[in-house]
Amino acid sequence: MATTPPVPYTPPPPLAGANLVLGTLAVSLAVFMNVLDTSIANVAIPTISGDLGVSIDEGTWVITSFAAANAISIPLTGWLTQRIGQVKLFVSSIILFVIASWLCGLAPTLPILLGARVMQGLVAGPMVPLSQALLLGSYPKSRSSFALALWAITAVVAPVVGPALGGWITDSYKWPWIFYINIPVGLLAAGITMTLYRSRETPTVKRPIDTLGLVLLVTWVASLQIMLDKGKDLDWFASPTIVILGVVAAISFSYFLIWELNNEHPIVDLRLFTRRNFAGGTLAISIGYGVFFGNLVLLPQWMQQYLGYRSIDAGLATAPIGIFAILVTPFVGKFLPRSDARWMATAAFFGFALVFYLRSRYNLQVDYWTVIMPTLLQGIPMALFFVPLTVILLSGLPPERIPAAAGLSNFVRVFCGAVGTSVATTAWNNRTIMHHAQLTEKATVYSPALQQSASDIRNLLGLDQGQTIAMIERNLSAQAAMLGINDIFWISAVIFIVIIPFIWITKPVKSPGGASAEAAAAAH
Repeated sequence: MATTPPVPYTPPPPLAGANLVLGTLAVSLAVFMNVLDTSIANVAIPTISGDLGVSIDEGTWVITSFAAANAISIPLTGWLTQRIGQVKLFVSSIILFVIASWLCGLAPTLPILLGARVMQGLVAGPMVPLSQALLLGSYPKSRSSFALALWAITAVVAPVVGPALGGWITDSYKWPWIFYINIPVGLLAAGITMTLYRSRETPTVKRPIDTLGLVLLVTWVASLQIMLDKGKDLDWFASPTIVILGVVAAISFSYFLIWELNNEHPIVDLRLFTRRNFAGGTLAISIGYGVFFGNLVLLPQWMQQYLGYRSIDAGLATAPIGIFAILVTPFVGKFLPRSDARWMATAAFFGFALVFYLRSRYNLQVDYWTVIMPTLLQGIPMALFFVPLTVILLSGLPPERIPAAAGLSNFVRVFCGAVGTSVATTAWNNRTIMHHAQLTEKATVYSPALQQSASDIRNLLGLDQGQTIAMIERNLSAQAAMLGINDIFWISAVIFIVIIPFIWITKPVKSPGGASAEAAAAAH
């Protein structure tokens, strides 16, 4: 396909007064709605699973399907913007997201819900980077840092509000409303954006798309994600289905690497990984995010299944993560230009390791404050995590390669979030089974401790032998699940320490004045 020569484009003047306030509000609402949906379903998974008649493990596909689809669509943002225009693409993404949210709420079965979530993830891809571009164009260059600081606060608040809001809606109404809530927010954001920005549309250019690269990307991402999600249920590679998915993923990924490295217009520029800072920064931020997000999904599930928390209580217990994140983020932007970003990122990884170590010491009698404390502290490493690593991975790149680099790093990070959720869920299940087997081996009729426990239960509660055995089994299952999730927390702490060297293979960088703010936007 021939490439249409670019049309000379003069950016419109910044917005002012009420239009600037409304424009910022509209763009922020769209970002809030988008990012909210990455976490709002976390605490509703047990309820959704119960209503749809599936296991909780299958219910987590509601999260991983959205993340995987979102990762696939992110690299297409640049090409779609050139073909459609910034404003039309942004508004179209919002409207399609609203439609997908409506379909999620109407879904009567898990397959239909997953299909709607995939649609949500696909249309959500362009929304975040375009919101950054529209916001930067709305403010004078001298206030770009301020504009992106507002954007960053919105992006940080949404995942904090998500679990609490999702829990409250699930308990007070019904789980479909966690999706229906997007409808008025999205329509308002789309209406204001179209009214204010339609005269600020960017010119369109017909550029060729890497069709084969896109097909290969979708094939290996989808195959790998389905393999990870279904592997536990199908006994992994004892199942022909898992073997086929694994082979398809491996072959398509191999061809994808070869094709993208040798294509003139690749859908993702893999040659960026030859740059030391990009490779080290992307690996560090992506693996770290995968571990963080996987644990973010598991914690509320454990609290609801084994500690008896309501959805809203589990959501509120994870909400404090944003308190320090919001308070510390402005200081990160202030001090980062005068410091070595590698030290900040290293401090973040040690902070995450400490948080997960504290969680690895939980027991079934853990009180609410002990659950909240590590979550509250986690806000500090969160503030030190995204921005410094993004500054590192984008450093040294010429301006024309920064959009491709930001898109590729975001793709890897979001996809690692989906993979991290699947791996964490599977690992928790496997460790729980192992601990249950070990506990059962010790719980024999010859065990004095078991005999005493059984006697106490019968005497205190007046249960017969069958009821007593059932209660002991429930206690064993709860204890096994607790030991299993403690293992995941401890392993997560170790992973954060182990991947610190990825930060230090990069070259030292000090960001210029506004770079840290732009990195804050690119990070999300």
